[in-house]
Amino acid sequence: MSDLHTRAQAAGLSRQWQDAKGKDQVVSDDALAAILDRLDIDVGETVFVSGEVNEAVGVPDTCRDGMAMLTLENGQTFSVTIHDGVLPGVTQPGYHRLEQGERQWRIAVAPARCPAPPPGKHWGSAVQIPSLREGHSAFGDFASLASAARTLGRAGAAALAISPVHALFPADAARFSPYAPSSRLFRNVWLAPAGDPVADTPDLIDWPNAAPDRMRDLRPVYDQLDETQRRAFGEWRAASGERLEAQARFDALHAYFHARDRANGWLDWPEEYRDPTSEAVARFAAEHRDAIDFYAFAQWWADRALHDAADAAWGHGMAIGLIADLAIGVAMNGADGWSRRDELLTGLSIGAPPDPLGPDGQNWGITALSPFALRRQGFAPFIDTLRAVFAHAGGIRIDHALGLCRLWVLPDGAPADQGAYLAMPFADMLRILRIEAQRANQGRGAIVIGEDLGTVPPGFRDIMAKAGMLGMRVLPFERDAQGAFLPPDGWSDQAIAMTATHDIATVAGWWKGRDLEWRARIAGRAVASEDNASRADERTALWTAIGGDTPEPDDPSAVVDAAISAVAQTPCPLAIVPVEDLLGLDEQPNLPGTTDEHPNWRRRLPDTLDRSLARREVAARIAALDAR
Repeated sequence: MSDLHTRAQAAGLSRQWQDAKGKDQVVSDDALAAILDRLDIDVGETVFVSGEVNEAVGVPDTCRDGMAMLTLENGQTFSVTIHDGVLPGVTQPGYHRLEQGERQWRIAVAPARCPAPPPGKHWGSAVQIPSLREGHSAFGDFASLASAARTLGRAGAAALAISPVHALFPADAARFSPYAPSSRLFRNVWLAPAGDPVADTPDLIDWPNAAPDRMRDLRPVYDQLDETQRRAFGEWRAASGERLEAQARFDALHAYFHARDRANGWLDWPEEYRDPTSEAVARFAAEHRDAIDFYAFAQWWADRALHDAADAAWGHGMAIGLIADLAIGVAMNGADGWSRRDELLTGLSIGAPPDPLGPDGQNWGITALSPFALRRQGFAPFIDTLRAVFAHAGGIRIDHALGLCRLWVLPDGAPADQGAYLAMPFADMLRILRIEAQRANQGRGAIVIGEDLGTVPPGFRDIMAKAGMLGMRVLPFERDAQGAFLPPDGWSDQAIAMTATHDIATVAGWWKGRDLEWRARIAGRAVASEDNASRADERTALWTAIGGDTPEPDDPSAVVDAAISAVAQTPCPLAIVPVEDLLGLDEQPNLPGTTDEHPNWRRRLPDTLDRSLARREVAARIAALDAR
């Protein structure tokens, strides 16, 4: 084995990987060298280990056999004996401290599983918050979400799934994708409610005007805070500490340089401002304290409104409540990249290798937490991230859950096929996830859903299931080995059932071939005859699986009814029907692989949910879900 290959193996880089067809592929030496050049693999002395409740825990080599002191998270202390490098089983989950002489280690002890869904079978919906028309604003916000939660809770929904609400770039209205955030530790302040209702709103969100308007509308809210509100804001700000200060400073700096130079992020700022500890940044903070205070307020106002939406969900009968979404990474030129770059895979992007749907591979244009930094810092960045997303939620969905196990990494600027898989500390991260899921929701626990669609390594779903993580089973993808659609009773009970996701066609849109039309339009051609023929065959096959003995319908609303009934009949403990399918809409929220070619994240719903759910055909679908 060459020195390069030895170093790659030590870093957790895989030279070989299997593509979607099961064929072995080999990473080039040039790609390995370029990736290794950007990895800071030094982890220092081990200060963190993890284990399972009531099972022996292996301790670092620096912990000698003999007596040691174990301090539980609740303050209880015990004298323990280390024998053959093993700590006896600990009965309480949590983050404990092991001490021996001058050395100490953090011991994370995980419960056996993530919290289970409430007993029985339940249904929920999924919404894109900006699409909501509750409140009659230019786009939906957290107040709209609260209203939607009340409506769906009264209708019998147990859960309401939302896309990520991580912090974006408040001064740059072009960066509205929820999956390329500036930081995962804070909120998207555009979703903080403010301003008066507008008389008429278009069917597509005009982000270049609507986002700046929202920020202007938030200013008088800040200026008019009463004494009680200012006290509450001050207490929240003090508790949020340096992380909030860094976020607010970044947002103020970004607004300043974006207005002055059209800078996209801190990598485009003058050199002296790229270091958050520099004298230039300190001077800016002193001279622009009002702007920084405002951005800190916007975070508090948004977080408070999200809290109110969660309370509305639980208070109106939702057994689970809001299901938050954790994006796989962050934009490198955002707030986390600026103030917390030592936690990230700096110089590397993440994506996906070539597959039949993306023959060139995918570069998502974001980066992720570094496995080496996680070990250096006792996994604090991952714990902080989980606590931010679990706040106010009864469940979370982890986007690209495979990223807990491995990431496809590639040097910034390199083609997506010039990457390699980098191993993540899967066992440690999974244990931390179980700890945080159990103590979320004020100790009531929160369910965990892992997005496991597409090609996953053998055994990955089994590990998820053992940990109590629910997978995702989506109607168009549930097929047997021969490609035939599975009947509802053939679905896994270790997953949630869905009619669709935000990234694929709605049921009605798929039946009509709307997704084919969009792809053809973007390519500048008509839908190919073979694509139409293939979809016709697929429609027949789907109807055979979900339509019973009735003839194949022309009306897509009948297919929507059957699809919703099908996911309700599966053994899955939770069926999620996106609101677009509840209403029988044709258009999907996002078309992967596009930017401006399709109105991604811009579509509004046709009406408020309160009025929409009262429509006869929608009410019948909800009645069918409740009955199941």
